[in-house]
Amino acid sequence: MTDQISVTPVSGKAEFKAFIECAYALNADDPNWVPPLRADMVELLTPGKNPFHEHARMQLFLARRGGKVVGRISAHIDELALEQPPEQGMGPGTGNWGLMEAADEATMAALIAAAEDWLRDQGMTRVLAPISLSVWEEPGLLTMGQDHPPMLMMGHHKAAYQGWIEAQDYTLAKRLFTYDLNVANGFPPLIDRIVKSGERNSKITVRNVNRARFDEDAEIAISILNDAWSKNWGFVPFTETEKEYAKKKLKPLILKGTNMIAELDGEPVAFMLAWPDINRLLINMKGKLFPFNVLRLLWWLRNPVPADFRVPLMGVVKKHQNTRLASQLAFMMIEYIRRVAVGKYNATRAEVGWVLEDNQGMVAIADAIDSKCNREYRIYEKPLV
Repeated sequence: MTDQISVTPVSGKAEFKAFIECAYALNADDPNWVPPLRADMVELLTPGKNPFHEHARMQLFLARRGGKVVGRISAHIDELALEQPPEQGMGPGTGNWGLMEAADEATMAALIAAAEDWLRDQGMTRVLAPISLSVWEEPGLLTMGQDHPPMLMMGHHKAAYQGWIEAQDYTLAKRLFTYDLNVANGFPPLIDRIVKSGERNSKITVRNVNRARFDEDAEIAISILNDAWSKNWGFVPFTETEKEYAKKKLKPLILKGTNMIAELDGEPVAFMLAWPDINRLLINMKGKLFPFNVLRLLWWLRNPVPADFRVPLMGVVKKHQNTRLASQLAFMMIEYIRRVAVGKYNATRAEVGWVLEDNQGMVAIADAIDSKCNREYRIYEKPLV
């Protein structure tokens, strides 16, 4: 029957290409969906190109109806995530699925069932999803904020997906928020006073990430990140290979004056990154770099004006967390970044996040700078019995 749905593992180059193309076809009518570069998707999913696969197992699936591709999903197991404490969200027996796209609810149900069966066969007893592919990439299902495009490295999903997934007996594990911030007019007077107080403290130094010694400063930021986030829900540490990979991938986004390292008595204790939102270009490129889009992108990155910014990562070493110093350093770094973003790159808005719903420190900072929650993502869980 032509209305039957078949879900099969991806095998061979043609099906791999079909897996990638599925997302472009199913989201073609959504003006707020930002087509990722196809080359980036190939790299993400290819062992030997993406170091995630050095410690992960993965199977891709395609759904067809009447011979036509109507959906896709990835099922994957991160060996490093299995080693994390269960109370932090991951842990032994926890597998994931992600990169899901479906034309209708029946297709989504069939895809999820196939992913669950594969995870069971691999010995998993629990699912945490969607995660595409790791917590450092695009975790969660967008459940609020479909009315505007995401900034770089944030997912975008049809509103209907929430009901389709929850109908498969998935329950909420964690919510992630992003916060929209008008940066043109500065922050409330209280923040200005906190920043000025920090500037009078001779023990505090807040400096730019130095592109001339980028590898060294990137290593500092990643080391702080691994320490600062080590007790966070969903945390999986970077491997040495992933550190080098991240440095290479992110260096073009490191603009002068929008990435900060804070030092206390000369010791690096905090960092904050802000990247120009390249999605404003990608949304019109249809996932293709060649023949002309690569030149447009490279030219824009040389002088991205105007550019809005996403603050994807910040961290304060554990020994200073939950202190007044931690919030002071955060306010100083974000104010210094704001000044450069507005003065040099004509920024009008920024997006902070994602932020875990129970990260009280970051939620308080977001409230203090008058930002508004503009996007919500949900990660679900389900036992495999």
